[in-house]
Amino acid sequence: MTAYLIRRTLQSIATLFIVSIITFGLLHLMPNGVVRGMLGQKATPQQITYLTHKLGLDQHLWTQYWIWLKKLLHGDLGTSYIRNQTVSDLIRETLGQSAYLVGLALLITILLAVPIGVLQATRRNTATDYTITTLSFVGYAVPVFFIGPILREIFQVKLHWIPTANQIDSFHSLLVQPEQTVLPVLSLVIGLVAGYSRYMRSSMLDELTQDYVRTATAKGATKRRVLYKHVLRNAMIPMATLVGLSLPGLVGGALLVEQIFNIQGMGLLTIQAAQQNDFVIVLGTTMLTAVVTVIGSLVADISYAALDPRVRLT
Repeated sequence: MTAYLIRRTLQSIATLFIVSIITFGLLHLMPNGVVRGMLGQKATPQQITYLTHKLGLDQHLWTQYWIWLKKLLHGDLGTSYIRNQTVSDLIRETLGQSAYLVGLALLITILLAVPIGVLQATRRNTATDYTITTLSFVGYAVPVFFIGPILREIFQVKLHWIPTANQIDSFHSLLVQPEQTVLPVLSLVIGLVAGYSRYMRSSMLDELTQDYVRTATAKGATKRRVLYKHVLRNAMIPMATLVGLSLPGLVGGALLVEQIFNIQGMGLLTIQAAQQNDFVIVLGTTMLTAVVTVIGSLVADISYAALDPRVRLT
């Protein structure tokens, strides 16, 4: 286990290093240059020269990257020239909202998807299975940027079931206005439940064909006992990996949801920074997302081994 953890940690560090190089390089390939993008087309040569020197963009690209990487390793994500705030402070102000939406959506997804997948597996090829499968395909196919505005139009604009709120700009705002989280979370959950339930159904069907199920049944164990004590537990094991691997997509969906429902989270911060060509913020949020994704993948791999004694990590 120790050797595996060391190897996976080194792999994670290498992955983050590669992501940092690619992200840093792509942002510096911005048409007309980073400074021109930040100042606009009407910027004077004097303004461009001043900002280029202030941001250190007049140095060699690898020198710029090395300086930025050293600051990053010391927890310094830089300072936004446009907002005149450190990126760390901006992320600290917005991370709570994004984490709340993502965490709540993931929790609800698991609570719904597991029983739905079990129901489909135990009633395979019945009307119930076909109906849920059809709904799952529809839910999986509908993108967040489409379902979000539809839900807002129906429940906020037409039915007025949920009041339209001003911009939610803090974690406290989400807590004191829980009704404002219903539609954003639902927008994320619809697609996630569709995918997770199909995965759970497949996992359950695979386990139901295993020899230990026939053995337990032959020994007199009831169908309910076999299903919920043995099959369900083993079928849940791959879900740990699925949760870790789905984090990037979930974070990407939250980015769109925050834009649609006017939530001042890290996703909306990234979108606004990209629109304003504020590459310092984009670099910081991208690297934080990459770190969370890599850690999620690592935790998923370790959890899989901890839940399944048949797996040996060497």
